[in-house]
Amino acid sequence: MNNVKIVATGSYAPERSVKNSELSLIVDTSDEWISSRSGIKERRISTGENTSELATKAALKALKNGNIDPLDIDLIVLATTSPDTFTPSTACLVQAAIGAENATCFDVSAACSGFIFALNTASKFVMTGSSKTALVIGAEVLSKILNWEDRSTCVLFGDGAGAAIIQKSEENGIISCYTGSDGTKAKAIYCPATGVVNPYVEGKKERVNSFVSMQGKEVFKFAAKIIPKSVEEVLKDTKYTIEDIKYIVPHQANIRIIEAAAKRLEIGMDKFFINLDKYGNTSAATIPLALDEMVKDGLLEKGDKIIIVGFGGGLTYGAILIEWLI
Repeated sequence: MNNVKIVATGSYAPERSVKNSELSLIVDTSDEWISSRSGIKERRISTGENTSELATKAALKALKNGNIDPLDIDLIVLATTSPDTFTPSTACLVQAAIGAENATCFDVSAACSGFIFALNTASKFVMTGSSKTALVIGAEVLSKILNWEDRSTCVLFGDGAGAAIIQKSEENGIISCYTGSDGTKAKAIYCPATGVVNPYVEGKKERVNSFVSMQGKEVFKFAAKIIPKSVEEVLKDTKYTIEDIKYIVPHQANIRIIEAAAKRLEIGMDKFFINLDKYGNTSAATIPLALDEMVKDGLLEKGDKIIIVGFGGGLTYGAILIEWLI
């Protein structure tokens, strides 16, 4: 089996920043209400760019940062909950946009855990020799599937994209992966697609509104437990302990969830990288956005051990232990 490492990152978020005070003009809320419950101060909202466009811009930045030719990309795995279309996949749209004509492309649907699932999947392709250079993307335009009259959801989410490029390596950068799902909690975070409406369906026929809904308390309880469990599981059977980890990069959903997880793990909040105050919850994009911001800010050095960890609709969850080798 081959070793795998991250060789480049990139990210993109729409220019339009929407602060909490602006949302109070369209829904019954306030900056104090939002920030005290979530830690979010502002989020980026698309003014027309679709998911594939955000993903393409993040991918191009990763290619530039890694000095990698798009023709060398032989795999694109893209995680999203908000694709441009049912078909083709958003990954195929990105492939065409960046000129990665040699790549096999597909999307992964694991909601906010999506980037972890996508990176785990792509790394297995590289480990087995099926791929040499893979582009992994998390991208969302959640603003198009939000009910902007529902203050329990519309204040939490934002739009953005992040990308990472992985390659076969002599060094081992993807040390351990852990993922899981609990379909019994499918309605905890929910967004319906097209219903079964055709000439042969009897009775009332209605098209559904594809808006995100969430059982906040249920999600909080789940996340506060599953983040610590995922961190512990991804360290299990490795030579590392939590003390060896420089940063935990969590899914950026809610500051209270991260605080609860830190308490369970008996570690300080300074161990967690947090940027949700600026971007809100961008679902599959939160972790790669955070990773690229950490690179830009010079927070990661070669040899650092980090854990990315997340949870999302499905419900899904997972973590990856990474040695930073850029």
